[in-house]
Amino acid sequence: MQKIRITGVPEHFNYPWLQVIEQQPFLDEGIELVWQEESRGSGAMNRALRDGSTDIALVLTESFIKDRIEGNPSRIIGFHIASPLIWGIHISARSPQSSLTELEDIPFLISRYGSGSHLMAFLLAQREGWASDKLKFEVIDNLDGAKKAFENPEPKMFLWEKYTTKPLVDAGQFKRVGEIPTPWPCFVIVVTEQILETHTEVLVRLRDMVYAFAAKMTQDKDFPATISKTYGIKEEDIKAWLKQTRWETKNIIEAENLVNTIKILRGLNLIKAEVTFLDLIDDRIIEIK
Repeated sequence: MQKIRITGVPEHFNYPWLQVIEQQPFLDEGIELVWQEESRGSGAMNRALRDGSTDIALVLTESFIKDRIEGNPSRIIGFHIASPLIWGIHISARSPQSSLTELEDIPFLISRYGSGSHLMAFLLAQREGWASDKLKFEVIDNLDGAKKAFENPEPKMFLWEKYTTKPLVDAGQFKRVGEIPTPWPCFVIVVTEQILETHTEVLVRLRDMVYAFAAKMTQDKDFPATISKTYGIKEEDIKAWLKQTRWETKNIIEAENLVNTIKILRGLNLIKAEVTFLDLIDDRIIEIK
């Protein structure tokens, strides 16, 4: 039995993938789908794509684009989440600060260099008028690492998806002092060169199965309750999250979205090389608009 390994963060965005994987639609063809959780985020998933420890990863758009430009040979075969990600800006609930204006010089906690929590710090600095060359970072791996760091009242900042951290804010562990949205669709489906060449047709079918499931599930009136129970987030928060979240359900990439992301990353001085959106994708199996 051949295995196709799929890696994603343990968050509510990936529910459609989990459901399709549970069905194991390719067993009759000798292929088992294996889900691998990666709590350390997109930086770690980019590394897994590079070293061959996963075949497919659901990666933050900005993180993969930077890593692709820096040598990752993997390719995008579609968007996963077609709406922006809303990042919460957090500090320890024990910290005396309570507003962004007090936080300019404090370090950022990040899951990994090259991750979304790292790259979004530069976008936040640009928005707030902070000097990006003076930003300081501490690697804490994942959300559990942030929890541990926030046991200390020393002020440090942590960017993470706002509804994932909402239970920690409600419990008085984290203090959310602001938000910052991505100016691009937030998650892409990325595959390695090897799996793309050996199982192109299976990848297309799998991607389209996930798209079909996502389209169906969002019409289910019980869906908010299901997500709430599965991920331990209040149903009222899930309903608010759903109002601002759109799963991709069609095999279409709007070139403008990728072009805009590249432009912003270059403007932040996070990427150096000149690339086009075609350098990022496999246009044999994606409809470009």
